[in-house]
Amino acid sequence: MGPMSKPSVPDDLVGAFQIEGEPVRGRLARLGASVDEILRAHEYPEAVANLLGECCALAALVGSNLKFDGRLIVEARGSGAVRYVVADYDTSGGLRGYCRFDPEELEQVSGGFARPGARSLLGDGVFLMTVDQGADMDRYQGITSIEGETLALCAEQYFAQSEQTPTRVRLAVGRIDGKWRAGGVLIQNIAEDDARGSTEEAWTRTQALFETIGEDELVDAELSSNHLLWRLFHEDGVRVFGSQPLRAFCRCSQNRIETVLKSFPPEDREDMVEPDGKIHVTCEYCSRVYAVEPAALEQAA
Repeated sequence: MGPMSKPSVPDDLVGAFQIEGEPVRGRLARLGASVDEILRAHEYPEAVANLLGECCALAALVGSNLKFDGRLIVEARGSGAVRYVVADYDTSGGLRGYCRFDPEELEQVSGGFARPGARSLLGDGVFLMTVDQGADMDRYQGITSIEGETLALCAEQYFAQSEQTPTRVRLAVGRIDGKWRAGGVLIQNIAEDDARGSTEEAWTRTQALFETIGEDELVDAELSSNHLLWRLFHEDGVRVFGSQPLRAFCRCSQNRIETVLKSFPPEDREDMVEPDGKIHVTCEYCSRVYAVEPAALEQAA
């Protein structure tokens, strides 16, 4: 009889929880195959992959709280070695993301560290969250400057400034057995009211427990979300609500690419034609390459 295999732990999920009897709510995201597919599509250097993995976990944490069909876009733009990092979450659980960076500047800023923080990578810049409710609805966008060294601190500052909601965030990315994993946890203090009274003491105690979360736990493939939450908050009790499955999903398509190309003047499209007679376009998000016949653009232009 062979060795018994370990039971599989549910993965690629984001779910909500509430501390029993306390004015604290939160969400926990665990990403396995979804983030591995996103990061492998680009083969980024480790520092850049780590930043994008954190951004994906953050987008899942915040986006899963949307109460309508739509998208949440988390991005940071800076003047540093990484010019741009973005993660795009839709309310069906689809995730995608990419980075733009300068390889030579990245080598300089890394200074021997495999994973410099967001502030070191992005430099001076801005952190943004955009809620997209669809073509017929206005977009909502919040913005704050990049001041914290980590993406988690940027998010905490965003919530403090844009929503006046005390928020703590922890993000982690790791590569286990050659595969990327990411995790994130977010807690928020529910506002005081006459019935609830002061929430300060409960918030202080919950934050102390939150501080004990290890990054290794957030990316541990053998530690379930429920067990992690129980370890953190079992003294008060924690109620776990329904979870949303996550997957890597890009909205690019041949039709979308052709629509974009049709917006260019004909002379610009002529300059794009390569020796094989086609225009080749690579999706920045998933790295899929599309080959477009120029004649197809002219027929429907």
